[in-house]
Amino acid sequence: MNEFEKELEQLINHHSQENGSNTPDFILAQYIRACLENFNRTTIARDKWYSVRLVPGDSRFEEPVVDGGQ
Repeated sequence: MNEFEKELEQLINHHSQENGSNTPDFILAQYIRACLENFNRTTIARDKWYSVRLVPGDSRFEEPVVDGGQ
């Protein structure tokens, strides 16, 4: 278990977030870590599909084109 997962487990326990599902906090921490890893893989695949490379801290934002808009 890495440091992030340990701290996440402690945070879940501190706020009693395991009570709602009656799931041990360490299992919830593993689940959340796995969700984040999957999200990262998914966004990398999306960016590759669209041939874009997002740079952290780059605040450029383009307004979406609206049908019939100018």
